[in-house]
Order: sequence, then structure tokens, then C-alpha cells
Amino acid sequence: MSADLTDAALGPARHVDTAQDIDFETLGEYERYKLMASLIVPRPIALVTTLDEGGVVNAAPFSMFCMLGEEPPLLLVSLNRLAGGAQKDTARNIDRTGEFVVHMVDEPLAEAADRCGERMPAGVSELDAVGLAGVPSRLVGPPTIAAAPVAFECVLHEKLDTASREIFIGRIVSLHTRDQLIDTDAWRVHLHDYAPVARFGASFYTTTRDRFAIGARETAIDTLA
Repeated sequence: MSADLTDAALGPARHVDTAQDIDFETLGEYERYKLMASLIVPRPIALVTTLDEGGVVNAAPFSMFCMLGEEPPLLLVSLNRLAGGAQKDTARNIDRTGEFVVHMVDEPLAEAADRCGERMPAGVSELDAVGLAGVPSRLVGPPTIAAAPVAFECVLHEKLDTASREIFIGRIVSLHTRDQLIDTDAWRVHLHDYAPVARFGASFYTTTRDRFAIGARETAIDTLA
């Protein structure tokens, strides 16, 4: 490398002495969680409905959630275990019924979805507690939240267990959306009508309204109109 290159020309890579290297093997579970959950962002929020043994609707938000693929159509929701390894209600209900509904959370739904994460007494539905209405789903038992912009009805495809988490892979069997959100002739989503929120680090959320395209990479399915 030429000695006459300036720091400005080299850019950020020149100052390697300011970088941090953290050996994950030396960290505890909580420290790893804090770092990963604050750096792997933004994460979409899955508001999941399930049914307990008595038919009471459970609703809970989870941000360790993503799309896995389209053939078959799969999504993943990762649930942490409670103290002592106990299951969350959502995990127990999916294990028992093999069915759940994943709702996308948009700006109008964000506050109610966050409140669904609070601990409720046994036998109390989070939907009732926060004032959300449920409507019958098409193919699965748990209801669809009427106020949600998007709902994926799922059946359990596979489950993975780790020391700290229960990871549910759902196969989507039906999709429900807010009226006029999808052009079913062109299979385009009207993105200007879709404003999901995402989880950021710590207790912060972020919106998805600040959008941009790079170059001429827009495809046939992209539209903001």
C-alpha cells in the first residue's frame, strides 16, 4: 500500500484500532441476548393468537420472527422459555393444537400489541383485556384479530428446541388482509397503505415509512401506488 495515502482516502477501515472484538463464548446467555436483540434490527413483530385447553384466546407479541420460504410457505417464530424452563402459554397451546395465527403489527395496532405482552391471570384473554376483537379464521381454530392488517393462518410444520428457546416453524395455509391491501390481479401489495412497525433495540420500536429504492432495482412486484 502506498505510504502517501491519507487517512481520509483510506476511510473507516484505516482506524482498525477502534474496532471491538467480543468473544461470544465468554458471554452469558443474557449478555448475548442483549447484544443480539439490539444489533439484529429492525425485526418485524408477530402478534400470535392461539387457543388454550378451555378455548380461551391467548395473544402475545414476538419479535424473533421471520419468513423462511415460499415452497412450502413457511414462517418462524422463536419463543423464549420462562424461568426454570417452563413453557409460555403460546408454546404450550401450539404444542397441543398444532395451530396458530401470526398477525403483522402496524402503527394503529402497536400499542395494543405491546400490551398483549403483559402477564394476564389464567383464563383471561389478552384480546379482551386490551379491547381487540377476534373473528373466525378460515382454516384454523385460533381467531384472526380484526384490526390487524395481515394475518397468516398457520399449522405447525416443525419444531426446534434449544436450551433457551422453542422455535416453531409454521406452514401458512391461509392469508387474510385488510380490504384493498392486495391487488390480486397483479399480486401486488399497495405499500402506501401498509405501515408495519418493527422492534428496535431495548424497548424501542421503529416505523417503516422511510423507504427508498437503490438504482433501478425495482421489480415487477414493487409498487408504492
